[in-house]
Amino acid sequence: MVKWNRDFSYVIGLFTADGNISSDGRHLEFCSKDLELVKSIKKCFNLNNKISRKQHKSKSLTYLEIPKEYFCDFLRGLIDGDGTIDYFMHPESREKQFRIRIASASKNFLEWLSREINKFLDMKGAIRQVVRAYQLCHYKKDSIRLVDFMCYSGNINFLSRKFEIAKLMKARTWRNWDTRTA
Repeated sequence: MVKWNRDFSYVIGLFTADGNISSDGRHLEFCSKDLELVKSIKKCFNLNNKISRKQHKSKSLTYLEIPKEYFCDFLRGLIDGDGTIDYFMHPESREKQFRIRIASASKNFLEWLSREINKFLDMKGAIRQVVRAYQLCHYKKDSIRLVDFMCYSGNINFLSRKFEIAKLMKARTWRNWDTRTA
């Protein structure tokens, strides 16, 4: 039986985003160009193995059974793998608006994820279709609430470039904030 903890939950989120089971069914494969993520997985599981660079995205993913107390860690790993933390210029007000987007080839998975986030934070994201995938999007204050939910401690695993944008988003006013997309 697997013993769940916050590091394991974070890595499950990363694998949900960028991993798969090998064609022989005996190995886990993780694909990322981000060396920080690969090192994070190796650290969490004390691994010395080679990590594969090929990827097999699945459209059949529907849901995962994640213990409630570790859902925030899972979500942080998922966003580090298949998420974007950035801002956009609102077309009418021309003000910068913060957003978090999570991509998946499975619309069913994103619908499940949206329901789970709603259970914890009483908020619903918008699912939209993009090229060869779907995105679950949260905007403005909902994005800030997601960051607070996922980043509850200074002693957690996270992708530093995304975490830095989230910190800047919370620390600065929108008018003075000019950061790049993570």
